[in-house]
Amino acid sequence: MRSLYFILAVSGISFLSCSSKKDDSVIYNPTYPEKKQYTFETTPVWSDEFDYNGLPNPEKWAYDIGGSGWGNNELEYYTNDQKNAGVANGKLTITARKESFGGRDYTSARLITKGKGDFLYGRFEIKAKLPAGKGTWPAIWMLPTDWAYGDWPKSGEIDIMEHIGYDQDVIHISTHSEAYYFKINTQKTAVKKIENASTEYHKYRMDWTPDSLKGFIDDQLIFSFANEYTGYRAWPFDKKFHLLLNVAVGGDWGGAQGVDPSVFPAAMDVDYVRVYKMIEN
Repeated sequence: MRSLYFILAVSGISFLSCSSKKDDSVIYNPTYPEKKQYTFETTPVWSDEFDYNGLPNPEKWAYDIGGSGWGNNELEYYTNDQKNAGVANGKLTITARKESFGGRDYTSARLITKGKGDFLYGRFEIKAKLPAGKGTWPAIWMLPTDWAYGDWPKSGEIDIMEHIGYDQDVIHISTHSEAYYFKINTQKTAVKKIENASTEYHKYRMDWTPDSLKGFIDDQLIFSFANEYTGYRAWPFDKKFHLLLNVAVGGDWGGAQGVDPSVFPAAMDVDYVRVYKMIEN
């Protein structure tokens, strides 16, 4: 869903004499930060194991609410109702339902950690089972907390997992920025077909460091995007981001092949969300 400007360092100025002519040559060598090694702590710095019942923990989760279409012409109205986002039996369940509410024909939930879990770098690990059916569009993703570089996509977006119901079991991992985003067909993305995305839990993970973003499914590296050190237009990922969990209905992508009303209610189950602090070695 900023500014590291490319640094040029003058490494030398040579004056060459030939037939009394002076050649003033300036040689520019780009300077990159020294590559460092990064690891992650083994105990989460922030987590929700969903080992309680009721609404999601209000100390950790807030809601985006409304039926504006959310920039993608989505069909649902996001609520903070327990029927759309509830915790029981050791899991969070986000349920999209076919029902009229707020001028929309569907309801669902979009949970966010903004103001309750904002992170700069780290390992983000979510174990989830996804909804199935044409018109479902679940996502596990991240947005900037302060939008320091401007509106979307200038401040960036990190998509840890997206699944489109008409393309069953195909997982998308992507990032978006001003230089690289889907509307100009330059997004950084990877696609992987996995078995039983909607009948079994899988682990979706993003490792975020100053040098790269790396996405994993069940600990298998699927996606890698390296910081080019050319500025915020390519890499706005040096500011705090927060997590989002949602199930959209329809929309420009999710509804590209229509919506099957018979698949609703459709739910994403989340076993846990864990965030591990980055360690600079």
